[in-house]
Amino acid sequence: MSSTLQRTSGTDETVYRRGRWLALAVLVLAVLLVAVDATVLGLATPFLSEDLKPSGTQLLWIGDVYSFVIAGLLVSMGSLGDRIGRKKLLLLGSVAFGAVSVLNAYATSPEMMILARALLGVAGATLMPSTLALIRNIFHDPKERSLAIGIWGATASAGAAVGPVVGGFLLEHFWWGSVFLINLPVMAVLVLVGVKLLPESKNPVAGPWDLISVVLSLVGMVGVVYAVKEAATHGASWEAGGAAVIGLAALYGFVRRQLTLPTPLLDMRLFRHRGFSAAVLADLLTILGLSGLVFFLSQFLQLVQGREPLEAGLAELPAAIGAVATGLIAGTFARRFSVRSVVAGGLAAVGLALAVLTLLDQSTGYPLLGAALLVVGVGAGFSFTVTADVILSSVPKEQAGAASAVSETAYELGAALGIALLGSIVTGVYRGFTAPAGVPAGTVSAAHESLGGAVEAATTLPRQQAADLMAAAQEAFTDGLRLASGIGAAVLLATAVAAWFLLRGQQLEDGLEHP
Repeated sequence: MSSTLQRTSGTDETVYRRGRWLALAVLVLAVLLVAVDATVLGLATPFLSEDLKPSGTQLLWIGDVYSFVIAGLLVSMGSLGDRIGRKKLLLLGSVAFGAVSVLNAYATSPEMMILARALLGVAGATLMPSTLALIRNIFHDPKERSLAIGIWGATASAGAAVGPVVGGFLLEHFWWGSVFLINLPVMAVLVLVGVKLLPESKNPVAGPWDLISVVLSLVGMVGVVYAVKEAATHGASWEAGGAAVIGLAALYGFVRRQLTLPTPLLDMRLFRHRGFSAAVLADLLTILGLSGLVFFLSQFLQLVQGREPLEAGLAELPAAIGAVATGLIAGTFARRFSVRSVVAGGLAAVGLALAVLTLLDQSTGYPLLGAALLVVGVGAGFSFTVTADVILSSVPKEQAGAASAVSETAYELGAALGIALLGSIVTGVYRGFTAPAGVPAGTVSAAHESLGGAVEAATTLPRQQAADLMAAAQEAFTDGLRLASGIGAAVLLATAVAAWFLLRGQQLEDGLEHP
């Protein structure tokens, strides 16, 4: 086995050349962990709403606080991994992720659930940058790295597929908290096998971890996202304005501090590379356009079309299948044609599919919905795989953790903003429905909080009144979903045009080592 060892120049890491694909298998387990957790929440939302009785605002917080926290900490955690070792951070984060999943499963109030999701975000922030950074340091051949990133992305999509199916099965046989406990066996395998297989890697000249920068990054990201959420939900207010000012001031301070530190938490010079900046922007806007829609689609399938949880999970499979298939071949296509044609084409496909979803109504047949989801998956698989490759290949491997964190921050920030903006649009349209005459005011108020609240409120009414209330609520929810789909389509198509111009001349085979 000693003959298979390779020592990489400039670092103290040792990579087992013949074991690199086994190491990748361990890394994708971490991706699977996060992807499954993200998708099962959507299916569990109706059950969680019935049990914990969150308000509409609390329900949005349960959905997006994970993204808020993870977006605020990703850069800090990516930089920490560069300093203390990416393997060490990955394994510690995996243990924490599993432990906090138990807290999520046994939450007894909306407030406890929000706190548990926030803590899960802290643990999750350690996982994704570490996995991509380790791929960057394990795979030195550009074509091998492209394939590894494709497998990494395909596993995330597979997790998105496995989550709803397994979650749907669990929800039909157990209580909603069981969907979080499926993290535990994956975490256990990851830690036990990862200790043996993963090589350690870090930046040997990273310098100290600047806590002031950590605080500025966290305050800045959370402040800005919270301001957007509040403004979208309740309109302009002093509270939203104050949060925006604090957040922007903190981010400005963060950038200024990075430019003056000898060893910054995030090297701002990375953004001078046009391909890097364009890929990050494409990821952010793409997820923004998709996430709010995806968050509410599971509720549409269950509470509007009346599907069982497992059936709803299976209905969402085409998106994951499309993403898995295209993620594995995206690098080959980008080399044969061009980076910008693959990314822009993928984004345009997603945008057109979202435009088709503006035709949704309660009686829409599955062939149209399934075909649209398949196209969404195909487009996203092409786009996200290639942009991740561009980001990683644009930086020195010593800074892989920080660069990966920027990529993941764009992803999580886009998810948080998407749920906040598009989710608030769905909620705002939904709350405008007119309840049937004669329904008690308290019941109407409960029904206006969320579609899940309307389902529960209807159980207290006579049969005809309950049917009329549900029909009005379902129609309003679908109207909001159609509007969110249209806005998401516009964002994706605009992003496709921007990517076409910003990624001009960018190629994967150049194997850039420095921006």
